Amino acid sequence: MAKPRGSTRIDFPGYAVIRSAPMLQGIRKMHASILLFLAILAGLSLHPTRADARDPINVIVTIPVLKDLTEQVGRSHVRVQSLLSGYENEHTYSPKPSDLVAVRKAHLMFEIGMGLEVWVASLVKTAGSPSLRVVTTSQGIGVIHDDSSYRHGAHEDETAGGATGNPHIWLDPDNAIIMLRHITEALILIDPAHTDEYHHNLAAYRHQLDLLRTELSRRVLSLPDRRFIAHHPAWPYFARHFGFEIAGTIQMQSGTESSALHLQSLIATIKKDRIAVIVSEIQLSQRLPLLIAKETHARVVVLTTLPGGLPGTKTYLDMLRYNVVQLTDALSQT
Repeated sequence: MAKPRGSTRIDFPGYAVIRSAPMLQGIRKMHASILLFLAILAGLSLHPTRADARDPINVIVTIPVLKDLTEQVGRSHVRVQSLLSGYENEHTYSPKPSDLVAVRKAHLMFEIGMGLEVWVASLVKTAGSPSLRVVTTSQGIGVIHDDSSYRHGAHEDETAGGATGNPHIWLDPDNAIIMLRHITEALILIDPAHTDEYHHNLAAYRHQLDLLRTELSRRVLSLPDRRFIAHHPAWPYFARHFGFEIAGTIQMQSGTESSALHLQSLIATIKKDRIAVIVSEIQLSQRLPLLIAKETHARVVVLTTLPGGLPGTKTYLDMLRYNVVQLTDALSQT
């Protein structure tokens, strides 16, 4: 059998295979393509946090305020899911099976810390995602330690950085700025290609926040009486920033009933000092505030500690405006 010009003869026992030069070049190109594909797969296995740099970063957060803040900074580069929707009590929340799935798919997780979400540690442990980065947004914030500080018992010692105290830090917009910085730094660390964009988004949102808190602070200044009774200790940061005064607290600890002696003392204080407003929250039962209001003729104002808890409070800025406007209107009517 004549061998074609420009070909290679490969002999095997019993038969011969004739490969042309173009055929050999095609085989070599195919081998090179396979090696390149395997190299790409090997590279991806070394960086499990993101499947594709063009895909949004999967972020899981514990409460809605963190969802809104993350979306303000990340915009189209993040896909954010909040475990709580705004109607639940963040202290007593019980994770669902779908939460476990969401945590396993996430690249980043943002929490408040300080013992607020006592259920997070076991959720993350059960999810068992080694590439998940958990960021505690309360780091570096000056916490309030006083009689109205929220107490979580043994769970306090487990908080990141050993920080303890009242965990409702986000209700002070100054603290929200620190939380935004933590969020921005975490996004840049996992996605440095969009660093400038994240910084720009942060600056733009800070400007909106500055305008709002100036507007709301002026509204509070006109009030002659800024005292109120709190349902539970969610409001010290809010009161400190905007200049309100918490004259008493109905429920000092989550999940516990106030004693009859405490309620009697509180009712006497309201009557004696003529405190006209009780601040409750949509996430809590209204039984005790309404009972005290009936005894004292004080007015109950239902606010929300979480965005989405009430109509018109979808975002963090909406929530701040709603809470201040509702409370100042109630106080001005007295």
